[in-house]
Amino acid sequence: MTDPHVADSTFRTWPQDDFLLPPPNPAQRLDAFPEPSAAPTVPAVPAVPAVPALPTLPSVPSVASVLDPRDLRRLELNAALTAAGIAPLPGDREAIDQLSALPHTVHEALHRWLTA
Repeated sequence: MTDPHVADSTFRTWPQDDFLLPPPNPAQRLDAFPEPSAAPTVPAVPAVPAVPALPTLPSVPSVASVLDPRDLRRLELNAALTAAGIAPLPGDREAIDQLSALPHTVHEALHRWLTA
């Protein structure tokens, strides 16, 4: 029995079985590199219709102008305590409310002490 993977010595290649391509004709090549004097042609771009202007949004009032100054100081005090690593406990709400009722100068001193 003959192994199909072994070359057969009786197999011959004939010249007519060789299908080589002819060499390329330089005159038939694509013009990949146009002459420098030739201006490139750019296709015309259709005009884009104008986009209507978006309506302006109404100005949103800042948080400071909406909240009562006492509520704003309470929120700032809670944020300062949390940033300082002192998490207010649920029972500390009354103390924070009392501190928020103090004048703004006292509140500034509290912030200075907590952030120092």
